[in-house]
Amino acid sequence: MVNRQLTHPQSIVVIGGSNDIQKPGGKILKNLIDGKFLGRLMVLNPKEDQVQGIRSYKTPEELPEVDLAIIAIAAKYTPELVEFLTENKNTKAFIILSAGYSEESHEGKLLEDRVVAAINKVDGALIGPNCVGILTPQHQSIFTMPIPRLSPKGCDFISGSGATACFIMEAGIPNGLQFANVYSVGNSAQLGVEDILQHMDEHFNAETDSHVKLLYLENIDKPELLLKHAASLIKKGCRIAAIKAGSSDAGSRAASSHTGALASPDDAVDALFRKAGIVRCFGREDLVSVASVFMYPELKGRNIAIITHAGGPAVMLTDSLSHGGLEVPAITGSKADKLKNQLFPGSSVNNPIDFLATGTAEQLGIIIDAVEQDFSHIDAMIVIFGTPGLAPIYNVYSLLLDKMKTSLKPIYPVLPSVLTAASEVKAFVDGGGVFFPDEVILANALTRAYYAPKPVASQPNNYHVDKATIRKVILQAENGYLTPEDVQQLLDAAGISRAIEKVICTPEDLMVAVEEVGFPLVMKVVGPVHKSDVGGVTLNIQSLEKAMVEMDRMMKIEEATGVLLQPMLIGTELFAGVKKQDKFGHMILFGLGGIFIEVLKDVQSLLAPITESEVMDSMKKLRAYKLIQGVRGKAGVNAELFAQAVAKLSALVEAAPEIVELDLNPLLGTPTGVVAVDARIRIEK
Repeated sequence: MVNRQLTHPQSIVVIGGSNDIQKPGGKILKNLIDGKFLGRLMVLNPKEDQVQGIRSYKTPEELPEVDLAIIAIAAKYTPELVEFLTENKNTKAFIILSAGYSEESHEGKLLEDRVVAAINKVDGALIGPNCVGILTPQHQSIFTMPIPRLSPKGCDFISGSGATACFIMEAGIPNGLQFANVYSVGNSAQLGVEDILQHMDEHFNAETDSHVKLLYLENIDKPELLLKHAASLIKKGCRIAAIKAGSSDAGSRAASSHTGALASPDDAVDALFRKAGIVRCFGREDLVSVASVFMYPELKGRNIAIITHAGGPAVMLTDSLSHGGLEVPAITGSKADKLKNQLFPGSSVNNPIDFLATGTAEQLGIIIDAVEQDFSHIDAMIVIFGTPGLAPIYNVYSLLLDKMKTSLKPIYPVLPSVLTAASEVKAFVDGGGVFFPDEVILANALTRAYYAPKPVASQPNNYHVDKATIRKVILQAENGYLTPEDVQQLLDAAGISRAIEKVICTPEDLMVAVEEVGFPLVMKVVGPVHKSDVGGVTLNIQSLEKAMVEMDRMMKIEEATGVLLQPMLIGTELFAGVKKQDKFGHMILFGLGGIFIEVLKDVQSLLAPITESEVMDSMKKLRAYKLIQGVRGKAGVNAELFAQAVAKLSALVEAAPEIVELDLNPLLGTPTGVVAVDARIRIEK
């Protein structure tokens, strides 16, 4: 657990601290000194009495009690030292920089486990091993560069990779992005990204803490923890952006069902982030640009005014904003005419507002004031201002900074002349500004931030399921695909409408079943997983004679154990399914069936538990949603009933967590009903 000895230590010892600042132990000590750590600072080095002017102890026994130990020695020496410090020096916080643990070998994992056990025994906190350290206003316990300017108005940044954390800061700092706290968790042997986020949530102070959280994850070991605390922080007014690297869909190639093939681990990450309200990013520059947008007041509407003295960037920006779903509306009328008269001839105020390459700082101020005061339909401004290098533009950027601080509408600055106006851009950053070097990158980040999903409110599932029947079926069944009879019982117990089904094996069974099912009917082989691939599906059977022929043929198919009879129904083919993902739980997938799933993969995925309203919101994102609504005279589908059927799957897997794959493919939808025609369920106990 995160404790005060880690976040606010009164004393720190650097174990392996040296005078060589090109080594981690020497550099972290220098950074602590340069950061003016106010507590007692010590070194453990058997060869030195003083290191960088700090007293060095030669043996652990000589050390006084110490809150935080920063360890920069070989892994093989670490467990014994940690055990000694926890037992004898009241040390309850550790940052282990060195590698050679679980990331390297089984032997390293054993060393790591021993370290964690000793720290857990005293309710201590461990960052690492194999990390670069942490950076807080209290102590700069980090051995790398850069050391950013810390500000409570900056970003809290938690990274699973130390090197990546450095590279992301390198990308953001020149643009003015500031940081409040930086945590590199390395192997996450005890504390991972999720645990640090939990601490930030549970101790969040809206008056003093950062409202922006950035995450870099290579593994999500505790998805429930991440979901809970990310959603909680966002509900408290924070905004969160995250990179999840290392996802792969290779495992889905071996899946045996439609749902299994469609649901990759990366889909689970997407579903988790959407449910929490996290903006997902896919690279360092991407994360930096979204974080920079987060540094500005939240965009409250879609209408953007573009203010520029260069036409090309304004055109590219307009295109990018429009493609992302934001608007660049026209600015017209008497107030627009008045504004135009205050600019040089040839200027345009229609939007983009182009005040020409000769435009002045004074004119920029006039434009910003007019957009702020006179055009109520505009929600925010983007200012593009660079220079060919003919004259300094300090006055322009100084005015822009002042307007950004006083305007009630957000102003996003694009400053493209990062070389030609390098000194002016630096002055802008030194004044507290955060800028964007590229207008398209800004547009993409702004649209994603504006359309970021809101955290899904946790609601109890209000669908009644016959849990007793569900549990009885699951407990009596063997691992693997359930029999058609068991599938029918589970669907009935969950309240999911299904077509009449009869499984037959003999001509006598067939004649009895036909009386109940009626013609026309559908026959499907029972046994093989992919029925169509083995010729195990026949539609629109109109006579008993044809049914007899098809039954005889299907029973000869390899692995056939019977034949399923259903009435021949018509309607729009729909799809719904479940896939259990390791650690994440059950993913619920749905969309249109047929070509939309086979070829276009037009599917939405949600992380259980889900509600009907979640399904309805996601359904509208399907590319084929208009077919559900009905087009060109063709009847649509009762969307509410479809959403109910999908939500009932969530209730079913809550009662039967042993379900690992489930397919309802197809469901047939009409304006009056949604009926499951074919279903497969696989369980693993």
